[in-house]
Amino acid sequence: MPDLSQELLPGTSRALLHRLAVGQAEGRTPSMVGAVVRGGQVVWTGARSMIEDHAPTDDVQYRIGSISKTFAAVLVLRLRDEGLLDLSDPLERHLPGTAAGELTIHQLLTHTSGLSSETPAPWWERTDGALRPELADVLGEQPIRHPAGRLHHYSNPGYALLGALVERLRGEPWGEVLRREVLEPLGMTRTSLLPQAPHAGGFAVHPWADVMLPEPLTDTALMAPAGQLWSTAADLCRWAAFLAAGNEKVLAPATVAEMRRPTTEPEGEEWAGCYGLGLQVIRRGGRVLFGHSGSMPGFLAWIWVSEADDVAAVVLTNATSGPGLGSVAGDLVRIVAEHEPRIPQPWRPLAAADPELLALTGPWYWGPSALALHLRADRTLELTALGGQGRASRFRPEADGSWTGLDGYYTGETLRVVRTAEGAVSHLDIGSFVLTRAPYGPAEAIPGGVDPQGWHAG
Repeated sequence: MPDLSQELLPGTSRALLHRLAVGQAEGRTPSMVGAVVRGGQVVWTGARSMIEDHAPTDDVQYRIGSISKTFAAVLVLRLRDEGLLDLSDPLERHLPGTAAGELTIHQLLTHTSGLSSETPAPWWERTDGALRPELADVLGEQPIRHPAGRLHHYSNPGYALLGALVERLRGEPWGEVLRREVLEPLGMTRTSLLPQAPHAGGFAVHPWADVMLPEPLTDTALMAPAGQLWSTAADLCRWAAFLAAGNEKVLAPATVAEMRRPTTEPEGEEWAGCYGLGLQVIRRGGRVLFGHSGSMPGFLAWIWVSEADDVAAVVLTNATSGPGLGSVAGDLVRIVAEHEPRIPQPWRPLAAADPELLALTGPWYWGPSALALHLRADRTLELTALGGQGRASRFRPEADGSWTGLDGYYTGETLRVVRTAEGAVSHLDIGSFVLTRAPYGPAEAIPGGVDPQGWHAG
């Protein structure tokens, strides 16, 4: 049977082109390029332009603005994974002498540092970086606007500090580190600090008239990690595939998954957006997307990935602003997901089941709450609630025989199998919570003991 998993139906492709065309026309942008990735492969590209019978290809560079922050975050996490820093370290430990030295690397990555949103005047995005030759020029005299760790307050200077941190620990310019450690391994040969032909020019479109004004193409120097990069739709498709699955040459899949985990759990059913380690996480139409948006004078860019649908979309434009443009990339993901829902992998059993693990499956009780433990084909354990009440989590095996929670309430917590002196299973311990085969039994396993009368009518 031929593998059709990467082919889009003609109706889907037309719907994608229609959405892109509507976005370019109604958004009044000189040009727009879009692309869709599914299963790690590019399955569709499209473009529209104000020039008749001409449209940019997926090899034309656009400025990608704050999508640059995702690259900066990857470089910092590479340093963390190599043991050269800890995310809880204060910046001063590795980059001394700044006015933000007490802030942690984690706070800078997640925009919870309390730093100001922008540099001192003039507007850094539209002026030459030579006006800010030192980090002190980026931060100004009073850069901290909120107590650290209290709230999410987006900070462009915070990512300038992270770029300087990378330079200090690697001993070479941030852009060179990025090229060698990330861009080359991923084959992103058309992503660069400064524009390389062919590239789009940036424009502002008049809000009340169909006329345009060219925007300056500046080199922001120290602010580069916050928004300097130029890239193409083809290269950003490679980046989307990396953000979805990781790449051992750059970052392990587990670390990339850590990037897209919200810093704090979103609250309520209607949450719209939050931030992970250098990645935005948003919710559109009930679908969770991660990635980042980007804007610089003359350019807007988006990259969104739906893990559940295994679909990503990239959209690049060369306009400073435009109505409705921010929804195009999310709509491209939605169109593919709705027109051609992801076909799940076939269920397959374990090649061989460990009898001791198999014996752990089935019903367990946390006090009177009924739960069930499942052994999955990927050798994880999954705890589910019976009757709709209780805490559910998946657990991965560790070398010492314990299990670590992967999601839900028990994320990062340890599950241990506790045995009697004779070697029989007594109970399960999850971060001090005791799960037993019967409600509140055996009594000797229950913290605080059990009433000697046991279960009775009242």
